[in-house]
Amino acid sequence: MGSEIVFTGRRQFALEEYQDAPLGPTEVRGRTLATLISPGTELAWAETGNFPLRPGYAAVYEAEELGRDVRGISRGDKLLSMGAHRSTQQFDQRYVLKVPDGLAPETAVLARLMGVSMTTLMTTAARPGDRVVITGAGPVGYLAAHLCRIVGYEVSVVEPDPRRNAQARESGLSVLTEMPVDDAGFAGTVALVIDCSGHEGAVLDGCKVVRKKGEVVLVGVPWKAHTGMLAHEILHAVFFRFVNLRSGWEWEVPVVGRDFVWEELYEGYNNAQHTTMTDLAKALTWLARGHVPLAGLIRTFSPADPAAVYGGLLAREVAEPFAVLDWAAAGLR
Repeated sequence: MGSEIVFTGRRQFALEEYQDAPLGPTEVRGRTLATLISPGTELAWAETGNFPLRPGYAAVYEAEELGRDVRGISRGDKLLSMGAHRSTQQFDQRYVLKVPDGLAPETAVLARLMGVSMTTLMTTAARPGDRVVITGAGPVGYLAAHLCRIVGYEVSVVEPDPRRNAQARESGLSVLTEMPVDDAGFAGTVALVIDCSGHEGAVLDGCKVVRKKGEVVLVGVPWKAHTGMLAHEILHAVFFRFVNLRSGWEWEVPVVGRDFVWEELYEGYNNAQHTTMTDLAKALTWLARGHVPLAGLIRTFSPADPAAVYGGLLAREVAEPFAVLDWAAAGLR
């Protein structure tokens, strides 16, 4: 029997037992080393989820059992998956990636959050050298800003929260406390705004600073209204400033690529060069190379007491932006 975190009701967190499913011929199963908490999503689920709910979507685990048709993976390999908060993981080999040697599991799981905004970079019309603004320096926004910097954009971050502002600034990013909508040298020059805040005010400000035909991409989930703003304000800015306002839906790219095979035509193909899995592979590589500053920004917790972990997050007692559950240290199976 394994152990998994379950949201049993509103703000109720428990560790419950589960039974692994039979191993498929192309599946890999093993003990979980680390899982990543996505605070924005998971805390929203804790308030309004369809309970019972089993959260989590980023895990690193050690391959222990291999299906008979698994190729290219060996026992002992560390694998990144989109797994839940549970003591074992079991995935088809198509949906796991080997973690580079030397990359700690608690760092490797961050690749999953990098993938959220990676889709925007694969679909945007903005090109390296263009000015890009990230609104919100929470976990997703912080990583999005560094992704944009890695690939050559001129990046600014807008973050009013003092703690997050300081963390982003100390990592080498150019950080503002508010959008300079009245700065003639800034407004109208931005090719891309990636909103990671889910705040309608930030979206409106983004629409006011992008250049003509510039993009404002909604990555942050608008879990609730933050202002009494009317939709007309955003519509007016979009219409008269010729803004491309669009969803930042990360699943706009396929999870895996599939080439054309005549005999399997009815099963579909996409010939996609950029997929969720290729994006995650890039993220793992950049993390392994140290391209994203993370010193002092990751805090590990034991999954043995989920009520204490999520209670601390709800109370905003955790200063670090990245919260990781250390299953290996907890010894849970």
